[in-house]
Amino acid sequence: MAPKQRQVRIEQRGGFEAIQALEQRSDEELESETKYKSAALAILGARASERFDAESARGYFQRAIAAARPQERMQIRRMADASLALAERRAGDLKDAVERLGQAPPSGRQMFALRAMGMLIPPASAGILARLRGILLILALIIVLLALGLGLVELISLPFGGLGLAPGVLLGLFLVIAVLGVIAAVGRRRRDRAQKATG
Repeated sequence: MAPKQRQVRIEQRGGFEAIQALEQRSDEELESETKYKSAALAILGARASERFDAESARGYFQRAIAAARPQERMQIRRMADASLALAERRAGDLKDAVERLGQAPPSGRQMFALRAMGMLIPPASAGILARLRGILLILALIIVLLALGLGLVELISLPFGGLGLAPGVLLGLFLVIAVLGVIAAVGRRRRDRAQKATG
């Protein structure tokens, strides 16, 4: 009985290593995968959810569950729940689904960002009212950012005699774009460092 258990353990370890190797492959290579079809489709579903493409993610996970062995289906369903919650920007459901997967839940900052994105850019399945609300919120956010940029530019230019409204708005726009660019660059560096630390 012991040699058989050892053989199963070796097969499981080999399968896990093969699945990790699949994550490095391109989408086209994963589509053509035959040996670990369900794992390849689940990875494609997770990638689609990271692009917030809920329809494609759902299709990949349905195919992955159909191709999976019975003992793999529960884990793929849990993975699908987490990925679809991300794609559809459902922060509360994402936290529960990630915990069911046995992973650390997203941080408070990540949950806030997902909720904000859900309000600003609702999923395709959301109703017309949610989409209109998102458009109005984006317009309000742009106006607030421009007002902040204009205020800062006017404050800086006061010792030099001040600026007119049109040049102030233009310089405020450039200032807002520069600040957002710096924030995006810093965020990308932090994300890359975190990925290197976990990888």
